[in-house]
Amino acid sequence: MLGDELGHLLKRHGDEGLFDLVEEIRALTKSRRQGQAGADAALRARIHAVPLPQMTGLIRAMSCFFDLANMAEDRNRIRILRQRERLNWPAPRTQSMGAAIETMKAAGVSAAQMQGHLNRLELELVFTAHPTEAKRRTVRSALKRLREALAAADRTDLLPRERETLTRRLRDEMACLWETETLQQERPTVLDEAKRNMFVADPLWAAVPRLYRQARRCLERAYPGHAFELPPFVRFGSWIGGDRDGNPFVTPAVTRETLRLLRREAVRLHLADCREMHDLLSLSSQRHGGHPAMEAEIACATAAWPACAAALGEEAPRERYKAFLQLIRHRLSCSAEADPCETAPDGAYASARELVAALELIQKCLREDGHQELAAGRLQDWIDRARTFGLHFARMDIREDSRLLAETAHELAAQLGVADFRALSEADKQAFFSRPVDQAKAVPLLAFEGLGETARKTFDLFVLLERTARAYGPESLGVAIASMTQHPSDVLVFPWLARVAAAALGHGQPAAVLPAVPLFETIDDLRNAPETLETILGNPVYGAHVKACGNRQTCMIGYSDSCKDGGMLASNWFLYRAQKSLAQVAAGHGAELVLFHGRGGALGRGGGPAAESVLSLPPESVGHRMRITEQGEVLAERYDDSEIATRHIEQVLWALLLVSADNAPAVDPHWEELMDRATGISQAAYRAFRDHPAFMNYFDKATPINVIESLPIGSRPARRRGKRELANLRAIPYTFAWTQNRHMLTAFYGLGAGLASVGELDTLRVMYKQFPPFRSLMQTAELALSKADEDIARLYAELDDDQAGAKHLIGQWAAEYRRTRDMVLAITGRAELLDAVPWLKRSLAVRNPYVDSLNFIQVELLRRGVDPADENLRLAVQGIAAGLRTTG
Repeated sequence: MLGDELGHLLKRHGDEGLFDLVEEIRALTKSRRQGQAGADAALRARIHAVPLPQMTGLIRAMSCFFDLANMAEDRNRIRILRQRERLNWPAPRTQSMGAAIETMKAAGVSAAQMQGHLNRLELELVFTAHPTEAKRRTVRSALKRLREALAAADRTDLLPRERETLTRRLRDEMACLWETETLQQERPTVLDEAKRNMFVADPLWAAVPRLYRQARRCLERAYPGHAFELPPFVRFGSWIGGDRDGNPFVTPAVTRETLRLLRREAVRLHLADCREMHDLLSLSSQRHGGHPAMEAEIACATAAWPACAAALGEEAPRERYKAFLQLIRHRLSCSAEADPCETAPDGAYASARELVAALELIQKCLREDGHQELAAGRLQDWIDRARTFGLHFARMDIREDSRLLAETAHELAAQLGVADFRALSEADKQAFFSRPVDQAKAVPLLAFEGLGETARKTFDLFVLLERTARAYGPESLGVAIASMTQHPSDVLVFPWLARVAAAALGHGQPAAVLPAVPLFETIDDLRNAPETLETILGNPVYGAHVKACGNRQTCMIGYSDSCKDGGMLASNWFLYRAQKSLAQVAAGHGAELVLFHGRGGALGRGGGPAAESVLSLPPESVGHRMRITEQGEVLAERYDDSEIATRHIEQVLWALLLVSADNAPAVDPHWEELMDRATGISQAAYRAFRDHPAFMNYFDKATPINVIESLPIGSRPARRRGKRELANLRAIPYTFAWTQNRHMLTAFYGLGAGLASVGELDTLRVMYKQFPPFRSLMQTAELALSKADEDIARLYAELDDDQAGAKHLIGQWAAEYRRTRDMVLAITGRAELLDAVPWLKRSLAVRNPYVDSLNFIQVELLRRGVDPADENLRLAVQGIAAGLRTTG
């Protein structure tokens, strides 16, 4: 239906002949796919003949198809989920927290043991502003309205006039979408990104209570009569406004304003719940006894803050629930504009604990009045939200490049008595960070004008964090991450900076005790990670810091840079090895390891089904707690709709519970030895390709990297530093570029060489069935191979002006593509890729003619030498990304 409507739209609102041109090119692309003689040459000639002004409509039409196709697939997914739940009720739906509870109950987990699992369960999903979401907020809003119209069209009781109105609404929305500028003209600021990504707020506000209701219902079903305590098991974090790694625009002022923005968003949603409860709880106090605790709260507030008394003036004295809720509404309103690092204004909540206590008091009074259902209904939903989102919505993480942290330490140390911090050995740096801070020397740093820009921003940031924690407690603050961690001092610097900031403000100890998190990104960093962790946990001063953080040590592992560094197999296996070793080191020091998985949306950056990836983790490294980044376009895919958001989170919780409770037997040492051998060969094959003398020119000419770097879709530069070197290029644009030209380099290259080298096909088949990390690797590779395309890859290779080098590299790539495909099919026992996922196989088959067309158009534009900032090239990048999905 949407495809037909798009065709009508092109005839009505497209340029003359646009519909026919789209159909002609689509037909030629299909013929080429079917192997018809001359179709390839005809397609090239037809696209070559299209003048540049006409390209815009052509590209937009094909891109629009993908937006509509994605919407239709998402709608069908929701339909199927709802149908399954309807048919299976009251049993929980598969891959949900309820399903995990039933599985564990069937395995003999007692109620007391289940409570223990729940007490430790904690999933934190962390939103980042990594620049791979190319859609404007206006476009996303239009697509959301279209989704709502599609959902309404599923109703079976629509009258003919209502369906006619709905069809007209769909056409209107599509017409406006077609006429809307799809590209951002200006690069967004950090605050723009923060505001843009708050679209997740309303869907998550709806999703969270569903998760808790589901858990309570399934616990009661599995353990009837047992009273469970359900602590908060899902939370949210954000890097937006706090990720300074290579982004000079994330200043302390920006971080402060982002904290304010997050607070306003949380308060806005709480106020909506408050209004709803105020309208609902019109219970007369004359029908029940009084509630002294509630009256005492009202009296205390009105005595302390005269404005509260005025706010309560209109409330009927006989409706004390409404009066108490009016007090909550007033205090929330006072909290909305509170400065995140200044003392709370009169009436404002100093912490979310105060709000939760007030709501729990209402709940207690309702129960005393005999209203158990009211206490357990919408009020419980609000309590669950208040405990999850607090007054901060998402905890703000801080991230900085370890090299810049070292520069900051050098300058601050000079003012604290160490002339040349850089000249110190690693051991001496660690010792310096363990010494007490001289408060007399720290106080002048607040006004000292001699600090360089980097040191000033970093120091001011930690002063801001200290003030925030003292004003409102640390609940709005997440963790401090040192990217590119290579030495123990890269981590020890964080608690030292916190002590310096506290001392400068005149305090003996910091209130902002942010967990210090090493981020291990490259293959070498992952290999050395256990030694780094061993050193920092062995430091007595740092050990006290870990205890102040609940005796937990968070370690972040990077999927993107490790793939860029060593290829898919090496990245996955070194990540697996590092997780096991880090868990052993933490256990040896009596600390609990919390792994923070830096996953992206792309298949070469840890993308793919999230729940399956969790199930593939070493059980000993999970321990019920986990943090995961949610990056780029996956934010819109997973959180733009509350039902899909609920499904995504419940699947991850399901996997997290099961893998944490897993008593799986030890892994066969031969399997690990085989993976070690395969990894060595795979990494060598990948690096031989990447380090070939012709590689950089090939990357520059045979991918649209220059277009991607020019896209104004994120505030952060594409490179950590200015030099055009591969080492400085971020893994995101690197992977994005190889996805656009259908090479999918980081998602499979080297895998076939590694697996073929070890032989033992029967063993690999057993591993596929019994070893979750290997099975997950094969599934990801299979999807990547399905999206890669040899003919399209060769088309891009023709763009390289060094054809001798290009022919060598494309030949190597094609050979590895075939070898990997053959190995995956041999191991899985399937005849063709994606035979086990027929709906996805069909989806790709439907999309391919459009994606191929855009690839041919993009190549034609690149061949013409069109400016990388040209609208048509940018539109083509956006369209290919939408067509392939999981690209960023």
